[in-house]
Amino acid sequence: MNWTLEVVVVPVTDIDRAKAFYADQLGFNVDHDTKVGDDVRIVQLTPPGSGCSVVIGKGFGVDMPPGSLKGLQLVVADIMAAHSQLVERGVKVSDVQVVDGDTSRLSRGGPDLDNVGFVFFNDPDGNGWAVQQISARG
Repeated sequence: MNWTLEVVVVPVTDIDRAKAFYADQLGFNVDHDTKVGDDVRIVQLTPPGSGCSVVIGKGFGVDMPPGSLKGLQLVVADIMAAHSQLVERGVKVSDVQVVDGDTSRLSRGGPDLDNVGFVFFNDPDGNGWAVQQISARG
């Protein structure tokens, strides 16, 4: 039996600001923006190529303070290209880092980045994201 992770709820204060960040700056696809009266709104966005979406909104029973979600992680085949794209789109992102075991250092570029190359950023509410380079899976 397969068990797939399909949705992660991301707590935000301003739905429109968060939607613009995830769609316009990160390039996530807007799957739907559904309003059910004045009290319920659900916005689902999916990173290109991902089987898992994020949901932002209000009124659907999630009780997490905005900005409290940490450790979300995206995976790309080329961390240097991803870093450049994020910078071009105005995302305040860390330099490319090599995180290997107990050590972390700025990257010098090159093949040493596979599986250990990362960049880090926060959404406008402070929810923490990492992007890791994995070019091939075993």
